[in-house]
Amino acid sequence: MATKSILNKKSLTFLESYLNNAAPTGYEWDGQKIWMDYLTPYVDEFITDTYGTAVAVINPKATYKVVIEGHADEISWYVNYISENGLLYVIRNGGSDHQIAPSKIVNIHTKKGIVKGVFGWPAIHTRNRAKEEPPKPENIFIDVGAKDKNEVEKMGIHIGCVITYPDEFHILNDDKFVCRAIDNRAGGFMIAEVARLLHKNKVKLPFGLYITNSVQEEIGLRGAQMIADRIQPNVAIVTDVTHDTTTPMIDQKVQGSAEIGKGPVIAYAPAVQQKLRDRITETAEDKKIPFQRAALSRATGTDTDAFAYSNGGVASALISLPLRYMHTTVEMVHREDVENVIKLIYETLLTIKEGETFSYFE
Repeated sequence: MATKSILNKKSLTFLESYLNNAAPTGYEWDGQKIWMDYLTPYVDEFITDTYGTAVAVINPKATYKVVIEGHADEISWYVNYISENGLLYVIRNGGSDHQIAPSKIVNIHTKKGIVKGVFGWPAIHTRNRAKEEPPKPENIFIDVGAKDKNEVEKMGIHIGCVITYPDEFHILNDDKFVCRAIDNRAGGFMIAEVARLLHKNKVKLPFGLYITNSVQEEIGLRGAQMIADRIQPNVAIVTDVTHDTTTPMIDQKVQGSAEIGKGPVIAYAPAVQQKLRDRITETAEDKKIPFQRAALSRATGTDTDAFAYSNGGVASALISLPLRYMHTTVEMVHREDVENVIKLIYETLLTIKEGETFSYFE
């Protein structure tokens, strides 16, 4: 018998509008406004910083502070060069995949509004099959239908304009959420749902809870670094996405084993504080929440690293959402995994006592 969903109609409406909104690295504020509007009934106050990280706070006067965190930004492109015949050449803003670019429609963000364009590509009939050139960052280009550089500039396009994909949210086979930017606005959604459930169930936490939606993760964990110094938390539970490694052309001996629909992925890594991680796995076992494990060499590559090594060391852990086709416009996750990440964070918070150090020496 299927368990009752914890997501309601309002939750899913928020998820769709939040994912469909463009929030590229360095330009996250419109998405943050949507996120904060949704959270307003469930929290006591908000903190924002100079670069756009947003934090919703429950019990802000408490001295003991727990962070639950996701990151808000999505990968994108910058206009880097405009040719005399009106074509745009680009550089990455984050880890944008050049191989998926040809034939994609794009939104170019200007002060005059959105300008549509397409990543053009030579027709198959015209290419030399013996020496076929693959798409590369140096040769992909955007066509906005302009005859020359002057016409491009009259549209409001200039060097530095940011470029996003317009692909929107949809559901496959009733339970697979598909969209660009699930990495990692799914994280922002899941931590917001934890706050909603705490409010719904009238939970009184013995600590301050800082629901943190960081910016600029895609270019080096920058938002988390800044906000960790400001909050100075005692504990941080970070959620991000990780690879479903069951799809073609992925070597599980290298990438590990994880699959959508089989539960959250709990990380084992130097930055992950073991006693906090054990609390999470024990909570999952106690509450019968399915989960998977992943071993990560050196850094986790997520905001966990930024929190763990801040302020003299913060007990930090990583709970990941398995995802297919990362950094494409068809990122895919399983609805049950989304719900189980929410449940796991929620239930773990209920076990944390004020003043816990998670020390190895106690």
